[in-house]
Order: sequence, then structure tokens, then C-alpha cells
Amino acid sequence: MSMENDVLVLGGAGVDTIVYVPELPLPYADSWMIRLGITARAGQTGDFVALGLASLGLRTHHIDLVGDDHEGDLVRAFHRDRSLPFTGIPQPLGTKRAVNLVGPDGRRLSLYDDSRSAEGDRLPEETVRALAAKSRHAHVSITHPCALALPLLREAGLTLSTDLHDWDGVNPYHEPFAYAADLVFLSATALEDPVATLRAIAERGRARVVVATDGAAGAHLLVEGVSTHVPAIAPPAPVVDTNGAGDAFAAGFLLGWLAGEAPARCALFGAVAGAHACTVEATRADAISREQLLTRVAEWETDGATADGATSGAARV
Repeated sequence: MSMENDVLVLGGAGVDTIVYVPELPLPYADSWMIRLGITARAGQTGDFVALGLASLGLRTHHIDLVGDDHEGDLVRAFHRDRSLPFTGIPQPLGTKRAVNLVGPDGRRLSLYDDSRSAEGDRLPEETVRALAAKSRHAHVSITHPCALALPLLREAGLTLSTDLHDWDGVNPYHEPFAYAADLVFLSATALEDPVATLRAIAERGRARVVVATDGAAGAHLLVEGVSTHVPAIAPPAPVVDTNGAGDAFAAGFLLGWLAGEAPARCALFGAVAGAHACTVEATRADAISREQLLTRVAEWETDGATADGATSGAARV
């Protein structure tokens, strides 16, 4: 089937202010001197997933609510300067923003401004339907307007993916996303038993594949009820920032998923993309390219270090 878009990304547009702090947690003090600077730049989860997908050669369209403000201008410029198709729906309350404190080891603490959204926020049904009709797959951010769009995407016959980020496996807010998606990503950060949570998502929802990323410990992959471990990939350069690593993992995984690769090999693609993201300062937007990813995957497989269950050989992407 010929489609205009490989992936429609919904939600997750915004601006982060990046502050590199000397340590996390940051001890109390009246003031701190930030020698690496303080930078505000466009790029939240949807922005980075869209950029990662496009850098891997997938035709991508991003839609979200943005304000007529300075932050909105940064978001629009982020997409325009990278030739990323973007539909910005006016948001009277302004564009989403956050402050990310980043420690020397690359770990981060994110502070989200919750004043930029309201219960009545919506992505226009006609716009969502029109974009869905031209897309193969939708990746849905966990925002209220995107939850309301889930039935429209299902009606359009798209496969769905979502990222639950640091869900604890209990908060009911995440459940509509977790149980509606065919492919679910989340972080193991807040999970006592990651595999049990993956199984619960699969049993209660429609997901055929669930993945919990676990930093330097790799990832947990559940496929049709069978769990395996995905080893971590050593970054090609020193780790400087973990911002966007999960978004890069999702983009890499989706590259393989949409090409029909086995889930374990998709996870290898994701691990390679996520490792690359950890070497890029959050003040920059530098996603791994398709050529870089496939080269590193081939090198990994040539060394015989494939992810559990992955099939060595040339990728179909």
C-alpha cells in the first residue's frame, strides 16, 4: 500500500531548558554557577522521535498543539530547519516546556510545566483522520489530546506504538495508551519487576511486543508472552547525556518493525540508536543516520554479539 507517511507522530512537541549541573541530586544552595551554560531548545519526546525516524529515512509527519509564543517559534523552526513536516494546532495556553537538570554522568531530572495544558485540549478530529488516512503507523505520546485520538487512529486501521516513559505500572493515566497500542515502550526505572509489568500490559491490552529499556543493563523484550534480555550496546563515544535515548531507541526499533524484522533484531536497532543518542549533548539535535545504524548493526552481528534471538545477516531496511 502506497502511503504518504510511514509514521504519524502525535504529541510531544515542546521546549526544554537544559542545565548541566555538577551533581544529581543537586544539594541545596542559594545559588550555583553553571559553567556549561543554560540553553533553551526545541525538542521533547515527539520532536525527537520524529527527528530520529526521519534521520533513518522514514517518511514522518508530526502533529501537536503549540502556542503563538517564543517556545512555539522554536518548535516550528526545529521542524522547518530539518524539513520535518509538522502540523501545529493553536494552543492558547502556550507551548509545553520543561527544565532538564543533567548530571556529569548523563543522568537527568526533568521538571515539567503543567500550566500549558487543559482538560479541553483536542487534536481536531478531521485533521487526525486526514493524516491517519495517509499513514502506515502512528506513534502516540502520552498526553491527554493524544488519548482522545486513539479511537480515531484505530478506526483508520493504523498500527500503534507508544512510550509510557517512567510508568510505575500502577498509575491509571497511562493505561489507555498501554492497552491500545500494538507496540509498547517504557523505561524500567520505576518498575520493581519489569517482566511482570510487560506481561500485564500484554495480557490486558493488544500489544504483541512490549519493551522496557533499562539503561546500561540493556532492555527487557516480551514477544507473544516470551521474555528475553536485550544486551546493552556500548556507545561509540563517551556518554554525555541520556536525554532522548529512549526516543532514539523507539525510532530505531520502528525502523526494523516497519521493515518486517524480527522483534529481537528491532531491539538491536533500537539499542544502537539509543547508544548513539547518549553521546550527543541535549543542547544539540543529532540523530543517528540510517547508514550509521546499519553499519553498527552489521559490525555487532559480525562479532557474533547479536541480541537474544536476533537473526544475523543483512537487514531488510
